Amino acid sequence: MDFAAPPENVTFRGLLFDMDGTIIDSTAAVEKHWHSIGKEIGVDPEVILQTSHGRRSIDMLKVLAPDKANWEYVRHMEGLLPKLHGDDAVEIPGARALLDSLIAAHAPWAIVTSGTVPLVSGWLDVLKLPHPDHLVTAESVANGKPDPSCYELGLSKLGLDAKAEVLVFEDSPAGIRAGKAAGCKVLGLVTSHTVEQVMAAEPDWVVRDLISVKMVEYNPGDGRVTLQISDALVTSSA
Repeated sequence: MDFAAPPENVTFRGLLFDMDGTIIDSTAAVEKHWHSIGKEIGVDPEVILQTSHGRRSIDMLKVLAPDKANWEYVRHMEGLLPKLHGDDAVEIPGARALLDSLIAAHAPWAIVTSGTVPLVSGWLDVLKLPHPDHLVTAESVANGKPDPSCYELGLSKLGLDAKAEVLVFEDSPAGIRAGKAAGCKVLGLVTSHTVEQVMAAEPDWVVRDLISVKMVEYNPGDGRVTLQISDALVTSSA
């Protein structure tokens, strides 16, 4: 396996981005955060961290600490994360340039995340990244990833129903499966999981990070955005 596929131009009607591991990397902050929360709720933080990435905090708490599984607690808890650990997050390489180009062209995009509104807005403010016009958060749906509800709602917010013409950007297996279950094409990033874990979720492309993705053009007439994907993963079976 090698990240050496030649550049490929692909066209979509809309783009849906996961947040953590796709636009930002807050792994170090999340680890500190869950260690604090683990002590507070009496659960081994390592147990939480083994399965937390890409999943909503409220879904984790329903299993580990049901008495804390309410939106008031989760929003308060997550809202503190960027404030307490703001220096421990960085943007995913290529994310800012890609989002800036989409915004400049007025191309349709949204963030679809397992985080709450206080968490998402907090991180975007700390890292001075652009806020999307359309946002789907943990509070938006009854079931979190890998359930496709979040990406189906993202499609609705963009006013799109041609699912195969929408690209999802994801790093976690749960998120990749959610995007695929929603009928979208999915680009998997190897930023938080191994190549093998990402591939097992069966995304359509696998790249290291968003440096491999550039906007080529946006045609407002037909609402289509063309991206160039370079240095995608090539497998022996390809």
